[in-house]
This record gives sequence, C-alpha cells and structure tokens, in this order.
Amino acid sequence: MSDSLVVIPTYNEKENIERMVRALIRLEPPVDVLVVDDASPDGTAAIVARLQPEFPERLFLERREGKRGLGHACLHGFRWALARSYAFILEMDADFSHPPADVARLRAACDAGADVAVGSRYVRGGEIKHWSVRRRILSRMASLYVRLILWWPVRDATAGFICYRRNALAAIALERVKFVGYAFLIEMKYAAYRRGLKLVEVPIVFVDRVAGTSKMSLTIFHEAFFGVWQLRLRG
Repeated sequence: MSDSLVVIPTYNEKENIERMVRALIRLEPPVDVLVVDDASPDGTAAIVARLQPEFPERLFLERREGKRGLGHACLHGFRWALARSYAFILEMDADFSHPPADVARLRAACDAGADVAVGSRYVRGGEIKHWSVRRRILSRMASLYVRLILWWPVRDATAGFICYRRNALAAIALERVKFVGYAFLIEMKYAAYRRGLKLVEVPIVFVDRVAGTSKMSLTIFHEAFFGVWQLRLRG
C-alpha cells in the first residue's frame, strides 16, 4: 500500500480509463488508485474491475448508483481515503487533461509544506494546449471573476488536479460541502483558504481531452457562476 491515493471520478470514460490507470500505476514514487464511477453506461467500471486482479493491492473501485456529479464522487473518494491510512490524497480527471507525471510534483509540494497543492494553468510555467482563443479567454475571465468575488490569491479557481495532505482534508468539513459540479472545485479550495491552510499552485500543462466527451453543461456553468456569490456570503 502506498502513502498516496489518486481519486478519479468517472462517467463514461471507457476510452481513457485503462490508459490512465496503467500510467498512474507506473509512477514513482508509487500511488494507489481509486476509481469512483457513477454507473457509467459505457462500461467504464467493468474495465476497471477487469484490471483489478492485475493490481490487487493498488487499484480500487467504488461503484455508485446513478450520475450524482463530480462533487459527490470526489467526496465519496475522500471519505474512503480518510477511512484508511493515506498521507496524501489527490484528485484528477481520467481524460489526460491532467498529466499523470505531474502527480509526483503535486505530492512533493505537499511533502515540502503545502497543505493543498493545486495543479495550475495560470501561474508562471502553466500552459493550456489545444483550446480555442475564445475558450482560453472565457476560462481566464472566470478565474478572475472568482478571485475578485472571493478576495483570494488562487489563480486557477476551477482547477481539478489537486493534492491534499491528510490532515488538511480532514480539517475541511466535508459534510458542509454543497456543490456538485465545477463549483465544487472552487468550494473545496475556498474552504481550505478560509481555514488558514497553505495553498500552493504548481504549474502544469493542461491538454484538452482527445477521447471521450466533456461533462460541461449549462447547469454546471450556472452553478459555478452563482455559487461563487453563495460562497462569499456564507464565508
């Protein structure tokens, strides 16, 4: 058993999940992998289950009934990790937009003193590949919008590639986390920031997915846009 666990929430990621699992299992220092699947109709969970005998002490699968959202899946994975002895708990996407090789860099940032290490597109050294100019501008504007409302220093507010120290994750009141879409990613960072935890942004090269389909929707955008104000008012 490794001291680090990577939590991967999935819904219809059959094109990516086996490659991602194998890429993570090959990493040094080693990490364990937990896939939290929301009843993907494309058979994502079945692919993970097929791989488990190959990595019996490194690969874990939690199947959930119905599509309940990114936030619920991550929280499920976090509670699963906290019930065990992992010192570092990471979350990332299955679609290779978050480079597996950078897991070690985020873990190292926490090992060096950060409570939360964020894989960031918007600090020096960070980059986005294969996005249109319009999408880049919208993403930058969204992060600026969040920073202005929440009055915090985090540049990549919606980053979903994150490493938590165990004690930092345990300090966040997970039962009070409200949002399920991309606003969840903002809410978790804001909760850590409000508790005085040390957040560090680690530059990554974000690559747009080449297989599978994006889970972004108008509902998710609406939640994030107005959810920021709810977070500000709730404090």
